[in-house]
Amino acid sequence: MSTTFFKYHGAGNDFILFDNRSSVVSLTPLAIAELCDRKFGIGADGLMLLEKAKVEGDQFYMTYFNSDGLQSSMCGNGGRCIALFAKDLGLTEVILKFHAIDGAHWAKVTGNTVELAMSSAPAIEQKYDGYFVDTGSPHHVEWSTHDNEFLHKARKKRNEYGTAGVNVNYLEYQNSVLHIRTFERGVEDETLACGTGAVAAAMVAVSQGKATSPVTLQARGGQLTVSFEGTGPFENVILQGPAEFVFKGTIDL
Repeated sequence: MSTTFFKYHGAGNDFILFDNRSSVVSLTPLAIAELCDRKFGIGADGLMLLEKAKVEGDQFYMTYFNSDGLQSSMCGNGGRCIALFAKDLGLTEVILKFHAIDGAHWAKVTGNTVELAMSSAPAIEQKYDGYFVDTGSPHHVEWSTHDNEFLHKARKKRNEYGTAGVNVNYLEYQNSVLHIRTFERGVEDETLACGTGAVAAAMVAVSQGKATSPVTLQARGGQLTVSFEGTGPFENVILQGPAEFVFKGTIDL
């Protein structure tokens, strides 16, 4: 079956998307992993299906898979990209409402900037020489220089949290700018940006008195801004940043 796919990215965090409101796309974990492979497939950090809404009042439902082919927890940049995708498909609501695996979200698209309402988060825990917070996906955050050992250190830290692992974020101030690097479980590599990771990092920075909301973070692929209320628990969480259409094509599934 020949099917149209779309490629989007949010600050360099890239995704394959399918319009699956008619429920014709059904992919095995192996097929998803092959599509996301950067040498033998289309290449992406993850894959999303924009599906028919499951909750009254929503415009769609978001189903997200990491590049390993497995359905995963919430992806913030993915949520922003799928909102732009929905607009590009002709959904005209100013505020787009949808559900994902972690619950309800809304998004507002203004040009190539997308604001996304994220889930509330509990208080931060000190853990494994850093901080743990669940922002829709589990994240470890620590202050560390961004040296050439990042991948080695992050993989080791990811596994300290057990078989399921955790996403690992390193924070560092450089010339008064807050820089972030993220290693994502399920991708098992560094990504150029991570939305839920940026949210977690911003919460850690504010809770420690090193920043105030809204917090702007410089990821390797672009800038993300996070705003919220509270210092743990955190409410009214908004993730804002760029999202862009890259290309579309057809593929036999």
